[in-house]
Amino acid sequence: MAKLDLEWLCVFDEIYKTGSVSRAAERLGLAQAAASTMLNKLRAHFDDRLFARTAQGMQPTPYAQRILPHVREALAQIEQARGSRSSFDPARAQRNFRICMTDISEVVLLPGLIDHLRRTATGVHLETEIISTDSGRRLADGEVDLAVGFMPQLDAGFYQQTLFMQNFVCLVAQTHPRIGDRLTRKRFEAEAHAVISSSGTGHAIVDKTIARLGLKRDVVVALSSFLSVARIVAHTELIVIVPRILGEVLATQEPVKLLDPPFTLPPYAVKQHWHERFHADPGNAWLRRTVADLFSGAKAAGRAA
Repeated sequence: MAKLDLEWLCVFDEIYKTGSVSRAAERLGLAQAAASTMLNKLRAHFDDRLFARTAQGMQPTPYAQRILPHVREALAQIEQARGSRSSFDPARAQRNFRICMTDISEVVLLPGLIDHLRRTATGVHLETEIISTDSGRRLADGEVDLAVGFMPQLDAGFYQQTLFMQNFVCLVAQTHPRIGDRLTRKRFEAEAHAVISSSGTGHAIVDKTIARLGLKRDVVVALSSFLSVARIVAHTELIVIVPRILGEVLATQEPVKLLDPPFTLPPYAVKQHWHERFHADPGNAWLRRTVADLFSGAKAAGRAA
């Protein structure tokens, strides 16, 4: 039996994550043919197909599911052992990173990160996905490298770093017939509202505060995303509460104006999160430093605006 090669295990892990030999090869910086060869060697070594091609991609066999925890534990231990000596050269690296973020971050933060990478790390590529209830597991499994947003549910096993503090504003049409430059509590309760239910945005803070204060809110539309909210508000008489960093961007795109809420809403921290398994990974550490350098503190709000 041939000796088990570490790179084969990396291929196994990436195929498990992505459900695709080609995507696994891309994430590892390998030719697809090389990844296929390694998969065949793994199949011979374990005497199992490991993955079967289906309409949903390469799905693991029961045997592959059983050995996955052992494979990942071995990879984590090896990475930890060599982490202090390894380095990551962004100018030469060929690597794909997957970042879990909100649709707000895709609008206000992602362009700056992409621009920076195109100037300093042309071989580094990004994939994004929206924060969900499954994000914690995907971080732990290595299917996602980093998560950016408001995720207080991540505790044991996760690291976090505050990038900046964020507060909320009310967004209304510039031509709203009953709202001028100031929004009163009475007018807030009298008008119709749109709300957005989106994970990782801190918006639960708004709902809890309104409930605690006993405020009335006539919600006529509930949206799943922030992407259409500016256009909806600009062409209706609705009020919507959004994070300020997004509102400042939207006000440059549609005829809307930002007003302070007529009650106090607590600020929240926008953080980056990663799992302890990948804390010592040089590439992950470089990505975290880059995000922190670009968006920490007051720089983030200024750049996004």
